[in-house]
Amino acid sequence: MTEHELLTDDLLERFRGRATAYDAENRFFQEDFDELVEAGYLRALVPAEFGGLGLSLEQTARLQVRLAGAAPATALAVNMHLVWTGIAKTLHDRGDHALDLVLREAGAGEVFAFGLSEAGNDLVLFGSTTEARPAGDGSYTFHGRKIFTSLSPAWTRLGTMGLDSASADAPKIVYGFIDRDAGGFEIRDDWDTIGMRATQSRTTVLDGARSAADRIVRRLAPGPNPDPLVFAIFANFEILLAAVYTGIGARALELAVAAAHRRTSLKDDGRSYANDPDIRWRVAEAAIEQDALLPQLDALARDVDTLANHGALWFPKLVGLKVRATETARRVVDQAVRVSGGSTYFAGNEVGRLYRDVLAGIFHPSDAESAHNTVANAWLGPVAD
Repeated sequence: MTEHELLTDDLLERFRGRATAYDAENRFFQEDFDELVEAGYLRALVPAEFGGLGLSLEQTARLQVRLAGAAPATALAVNMHLVWTGIAKTLHDRGDHALDLVLREAGAGEVFAFGLSEAGNDLVLFGSTTEARPAGDGSYTFHGRKIFTSLSPAWTRLGTMGLDSASADAPKIVYGFIDRDAGGFEIRDDWDTIGMRATQSRTTVLDGARSAADRIVRRLAPGPNPDPLVFAIFANFEILLAAVYTGIGARALELAVAAAHRRTSLKDDGRSYANDPDIRWRVAEAAIEQDALLPQLDALARDVDTLANHGALWFPKLVGLKVRATETARRVVDQAVRVSGGSTYFAGNEVGRLYRDVLAGIFHPSDAESAHNTVANAWLGPVAD
């Protein structure tokens, strides 16, 4: 199945047409979501043997570029479900079946959300402010506050983590999945942001949410860990996130080109701004930067698919891609704003909305500081005591 068969031009135009209203009304992208489910999009990374489409990470990343070009918030929210299915597939491809439950359930129509982020937790995967309390039968209950939980109105399964400080072998970071129907949590209606509004990435307060023993997928020592789950999370999160922001940049470049041809100059006898040397430089600068992203995205996703061995350089490559994609998208959108003129300052303008949406890229892990530390450690070694 090609990109254009799964995400048809007509489908994407409907998404683009709804994006302005979702943003203005701060509303979940329910109609987009329903159409994506009907198209089988949420099963993209699920192998055929589990009822999915059997696409590769490289193929799915390209699809996310295309989807984000029409509706960035829709793409970003769906990303979080795709990340979990991608994690499960990455492990499955390497002979680890601990997350096959994700593939089975996603293939059957369950929707997974990413409930790992915590306010103030700059350890990210290597620590947690959430309590994971052992129940004695192998199950755990989780107690804490998770932020940026995309798909809040729609998820049926939440992948989360917390710190077990009570077991004999404590401390351990515990990863598990909870069911929406089982309760033990509160979703706060607190998503009122300047961009990516349709994601409805609301705060989730865990207060006894239970993960059964057979849904606890890892217990890991805190701190940096070579466990394949950690690699799978980083790989899928960073690559699919980079795909979304690559799509935003691509759309911004299209809009900049259109604006340059549409706008005319009184001081230049009504000629279009496409002839203005300063405008031409801005569009060219944006195109040069944007052009570098897709080959990197394709190559790194393909390396995950083919089980390439980058050893200690895997994490620098992954965080580097994320930072390049998000920062490039910000610069390209900024050029599009400057080329398009004052109309972008009005609510409802697509370039103006991209300007607000693209800002979210700086908040996703790994942030620029963490990424540079990762890369510096890989090339220079840790800082001496």
